[in-house]
Amino acid sequence: MIDIGMQYLGIKLSSPIMVASTPLSESVDNVRRMEDAGAAGIVLTSLFEEQLELEQRALDEDLSRGTESFAESLDFLPEQREYRVTQDVYLDHLRKVRAAVDIPVLASLNGVTPGGWIRFAKEMEEAGAHGIELNTYALATHRSQTSSEIENQLLELVRNVCSAVSIPVAVKLSQSFTSLPHLAARLEDAGAKGVVLFNRFYQPDFDIESLEVRPTLHFSTPSELLPRLHWAAILYGNLNADVAITGGVHSAEDVLKSIMAGASITMMVSALHIHGIEHIGRVLADLRYWLERREYTSLAETRGCLSRRSAPDTSPYDRRNYIKTLSSYSLRQTVAAF
Repeated sequence: MIDIGMQYLGIKLSSPIMVASTPLSESVDNVRRMEDAGAAGIVLTSLFEEQLELEQRALDEDLSRGTESFAESLDFLPEQREYRVTQDVYLDHLRKVRAAVDIPVLASLNGVTPGGWIRFAKEMEEAGAHGIELNTYALATHRSQTSSEIENQLLELVRNVCSAVSIPVAVKLSQSFTSLPHLAARLEDAGAKGVVLFNRFYQPDFDIESLEVRPTLHFSTPSELLPRLHWAAILYGNLNADVAITGGVHSAEDVLKSIMAGASITMMVSALHIHGIEHIGRVLADLRYWLERREYTSLAETRGCLSRRSAPDTSPYDRRNYIKTLSSYSLRQTVAAF
């Protein structure tokens, strides 16, 4: 039997496929199905910094409304423990999921400032999370914001969370950073045990009839895998931290490419929404078949074989590939014209 197990964040996993953050995991029954299908672990849906801020503000207003005028009105206000805010629901769900399955369960925080994340990260750990994924999404929209400020803010967040918990922390990044290898190394120094490539950039669309800007959400396609493979292949061998790939992972071929680039694990979401949760099992069956046909004894044997570090010719990962690709296309066009 071929060993398709991998290791991520110091945790031994039964397969190379985890389920990334998705509303599907809001159902405990769905999480059980993910485990049965062969998922090595799951990342719960993200809790957003803005959610906590809004709910805390509303709670403070409710608890203080009118008290400055009528002291007796305190008797009519509910106790703070009676409020069931998002964080309480999230922690309850985390506990239920942990009790329902044996696979690792990672909690997910989506924020950009340290704020209350330190306290809540500790509560996630206490609720049983095997690790925490910091799902970061910082978007510069003002000319005064510099790239250094954004990176330093991210590093402060990671450093504070990592120092507050004993469970491993992974950082989910966008692909818009100027020097990803340098940032990844600094994240590792700040305590991160893994980096996740990449957070999807959801761009709004323009309605020219109503003159409105509307949010859009599309499932990923395998074509989105390419920049993730590129950077995983560059990072491999330059970090002690693990690299996870999410976005564009739909098939056994996508999983193999990711591991060969140097990833420790792949994460799947869109494919499950399109094909169903049981799609994980079909992908794993195809993966085993490919490895058996080529007489591998384990998936780990393939890790990093197509990375920049392993390549005898590094030009595909450098500027020379850019020049070569454009030149070959121009040449084909010229030949076709004749």
